[in-house]
Amino acid sequence: MKTTLSLKPAEVTRKWILIDAEGLVLGRLATIIANRLRGKHKPQYTPHVDCGDAVVVINAEKIALTGNKVGQKLFHYHTGHPGGIKERSITQRLEGKNPGQVVEKAVERMISRGPLQRAQMKHLYVYAGTEHPHDGQKPEVLDVASLNRKNILKRQS
Repeated sequence: MKTTLSLKPAEVTRKWILIDAEGLVLGRLATIIANRLRGKHKPQYTPHVDCGDAVVVINAEKIALTGNKVGQKLFHYHTGHPGGIKERSITQRLEGKNPGQVVEKAVERMISRGPLQRAQMKHLYVYAGTEHPHDGQKPEVLDVASLNRKNILKRQS
């Protein structure tokens, strides 16, 4: 009789992955990161256990957007005061003080909500530039651009 393997949290082996986001399309990059964080790429995937890998994203300020999103996509937020609804364009957020938050929010919205999502999001590290403090973990480089030709935005000159 065969039984389905169900991982326990102590049996999880976590790898470190490095992704260079320069020129990659935001939505496609976010789905790949979300699948890696959840562990859906592993054969021993267990839905109720945090069995994903740790993901380090560099060059988050150089991501690409398709279509008219650069000028039209708006993010709304509330300051907490009456009448405090504000909006910023995605270009303003990428040029602001924390451009990595655009990638973090895109990934966060692709993972189902709850305590497991919060645990999985702790394994995502996003940096605006090329420097990161995770060299000691020896992250493997994942070339997202070579996975599918649509993952990278080719500018027509």
